Amino acid sequence: MQYRKLGNTDVDVSVIGLGTMTYGQQNTERDAHSQLDLAVDQGVNFVDTAELYASPTSAETQGLTEKYIGTWLGTRQDRERLIIASKVCGPKWPQWIRNGPKLIRAHIREAVDASLQRLQSDYIDLYQIHWPARATNYFGSLGYEHKPGEDGTPIEETLQALAEIVAEGKVRYLGVCNETPWGVMQFLRLAERKGYPRIVSIQNPYNLLNRTFEVGLAEVACREQVGLLAYSPLGFGVLSGKYLNGQKPHGARLTVYD
Repeated sequence: MQYRKLGNTDVDVSVIGLGTMTYGQQNTERDAHSQLDLAVDQGVNFVDTAELYASPTSAETQGLTEKYIGTWLGTRQDRERLIIASKVCGPKWPQWIRNGPKLIRAHIREAVDASLQRLQSDYIDLYQIHWPARATNYFGSLGYEHKPGEDGTPIEETLQALAEIVAEGKVRYLGVCNETPWGVMQFLRLAERKGYPRIVSIQNPYNLLNRTFEVGLAEVACREQVGLLAYSPLGFGVLSGKYLNGQKPHGARLTVYD
């Protein structure tokens, strides 16, 4: 296994990280523990989850992924060498989380405390904003729509709330997901001007079918040392070849969720 620094930190993360969003939906708790054991045995030290998961999400399965990771962590003695990443929901959706999650202080504090409890951990290594509070790169869509009237919580208000949970030791580092170059630079500018913690990573899709990160964000990531955590590296499994010639493997993602 190869390792690289997480953004501009001194934290070493495995080049291959384990995404866990199917735990509680397509994978049982036993499956989850087996996958986690196998990954760690192969040198993976980075595990990514979110308060929203399992995915596709529902009121019945929301939080199960973190819970399954927590029951696994509870059996181990090596928490300090693992990098556990989670996410706070973006706005508007789903409505069963806090009657519509917002990136405000009260919601962020409620979210991180619930995640810590499910994860059975005193801290989260990397805490990320799942989606921007703006009409851009929202769940299931890609691109920016200029609808300033729909902007949610200002970035500064969100970052100030995140700074509090970092200061309290609940979170070590901050990151964003599904962001734009403008959004990343706003977080960095505010951190520099106001003394807030600097974001260290951005988690966006990047694969041979989706090269959008290369337009704008790649330069920001390199010049500002905001590391890319590339999700969907196989394009929902399409790039594995298992769907070639109309194949629909049993239990595969695009078979189950066409």
